[in-house]
Amino acid sequence: MASERYTIKDLPADERPRERLVKYGAEALSNAELLAIILRVGTQEYSAVGMAEHMLGKFKGLKGIATASVEELSQVKGLGTAKAAQIKAMVELSKRLAASIGGSRPAIHSPQDAADLLMPELRDEPQEHFKGIFLNRKNEVLKIRTITIGSLDASIITPRDLFRDAISMNSAAVIIAHNHPSGDPAPSREDIEVSKRLQQAGQMIGIEVLDHLVIGEGRWVSLKERGLM
Repeated sequence: MASERYTIKDLPADERPRERLVKYGAEALSNAELLAIILRVGTQEYSAVGMAEHMLGKFKGLKGIATASVEELSQVKGLGTAKAAQIKAMVELSKRLAASIGGSRPAIHSPQDAADLLMPELRDEPQEHFKGIFLNRKNEVLKIRTITIGSLDASIITPRDLFRDAISMNSAAVIIAHNHPSGDPAPSREDIEVSKRLQQAGQMIGIEVLDHLVIGEGRWVSLKERGLM
């Protein structure tokens, strides 16, 4: 009987890493899911995601995979030289990208700076996306991450959703933002209530919520500027 290899297509559609990346963005995927997109297929023993998880365990995380040689990677059962070379190429591209950026981080000095970062991505989304811009003490951007994705007309974000990520990144402050699929950035009563609740929670744990931006079609509103938080 021919051996069977598990592919990403064997997963339910809503669990496939590539489909999840397209729908939610790369930042919503785990390390194993991102690696599985590169691997594409698994083995008799592992699915593509399972294979990725096995590799992360074997090499003790992404850093171990990045520093492993092609020979070391290709010794993983079912991987082979071609896939090992693809992984090393991905690692090298990441290094060159980091070098071209020069390690500098954009800084947020005004609501306009935050809006410029988020408008291209959020203004055309058909669903509400809540994002966090996580900042260090110099107001430099550590990470922009999708916190929740809501229904067509509503989304709920809790302090736990936001500050779990903020604490893990050792953020000093955060700016929250979400889009209105209608195109009208006028803040709703819920937007104002969420802002105040998150701001109060941030004060308790020492992470300041600087602003809440509502993104519309070519327009945006800062709740901070309007005195709504």
